[in-house]
Formats: sequence, C-alpha cells, structure tokens
Amino acid sequence: MVAGQQLEVLATDPGSARDIPAYLAMSDHRLISQSETEGRYRFVIECGQS
Repeated sequence: MVAGQQLEVLATDPGSARDIPAYLAMSDHRLISQSETEGRYRFVIECGQS
C-alpha cells in the first residue's frame, strides 16, 4: 500500500478493539474509524508514510 490508501479490517476477536488501536498508536498509520456490531469489529486504517 502507498501512503494515503485506506484498508478495511474486519474481525471477530474482541481483543482487536484494543489491539489494533494500540498498534496504530505506535506506527505512522491512522485509525479513520472503528465500529462494532453484533460481535463483528470493523476498522478503517489510513496507510502512513512508511
């Protein structure tokens, strides 16, 4: 991926609600949105410069 592209991540692991934002806080990628519906987690991540 190149900087600025967005990635949608779908997960069923409840730990992802904690783990994905924690990882992104240590990177130059950005969490655009996060939601949870009926045990399904959705993240939209924008690729950083690295």
